[in-house]
Amino acid sequence: MEWKLHELRGFVAVIDTGTFTDAALELGVSQAAVSRGIASLERRAGGRLLRRLPRGCEPTSLGQRFLPQARRVVAELAKLDDLLRAGHTSLRLGYAWSAVGKHTTPLLRSWGQTHPDIELELVRHNSATGGLAEGMCDAAVVRTPLDPQRFDSVIVGLERRVAVFASDDAEWSRRRTLRMKEIAGRPVIVDPRTGTTRSDLWAEGKGPRTLQTTGLDNWLDTIAAGKGVGMTSEATAVHHPRQGVSYRPVSDGPRIPVWLAWWHDEPPSGITALADALTGLYQGGSPG
Repeated sequence: MEWKLHELRGFVAVIDTGTFTDAALELGVSQAAVSRGIASLERRAGGRLLRRLPRGCEPTSLGQRFLPQARRVVAELAKLDDLLRAGHTSLRLGYAWSAVGKHTTPLLRSWGQTHPDIELELVRHNSATGGLAEGMCDAAVVRTPLDPQRFDSVIVGLERRVAVFASDDAEWSRRRTLRMKEIAGRPVIVDPRTGTTRSDLWAEGKGPRTLQTTGLDNWLDTIAAGKGVGMTSEATAVHHPRQGVSYRPVSDGPRIPVWLAWWHDEPPSGITALADALTGLYQGGSPG
């Protein structure tokens, strides 16, 4: 059978309000439209769903059995309406490990003031696209380039690299900065899916021995256990301080580009304003 949403809504509204008149007022339609919808629904259901009373109506036995399913359908479709409305009034910004470091709070505060019609929501998802390819967000902050055939992107800033090591490391714990050569002398823990530490950061044959792990928490736990060291963006140090783990700048480490990316064929509302705001923050100015 082909059920019609406006008929189901009319039926549920009549039950909830008690009369056809009140149901029509709640739905913003005429009483005649509600009556026609109920009559059509009863023909499709093969029996009466409502019993008319002097001062309203009540569900019949068939109507009582029909009501829970009708409510469920109406409620689920209302959720779909909310989802579609939210898609036009919110901007979900995904990221894998870290959002935009020290700029995250200024961005969220200023965005709410300058763009009250578009809610900015942060979504953490540990994938190479920060949840973009998986449909978890509308745009994403990434620190490795994405496929230009699928995604548009713009560099909004650059971040320093930091070394990460166990806080009780006898050699490094008192150092203020470290160098790439020193990091290469240790086993380096990497996440191959989302990490920014690759062998080509060093001259050929000069790179470190790497050990792979998956996910931020695993990575930090492995480093805290003294099984190796890491190198990451300065944003990670801001978002993820961890007992037993220390961060130090890498003085000669190449800066990490920060991209804002979105689907090539589906730019979300507010994406240009978001790119401008992030660029302003990374340049040390106003978030826009």
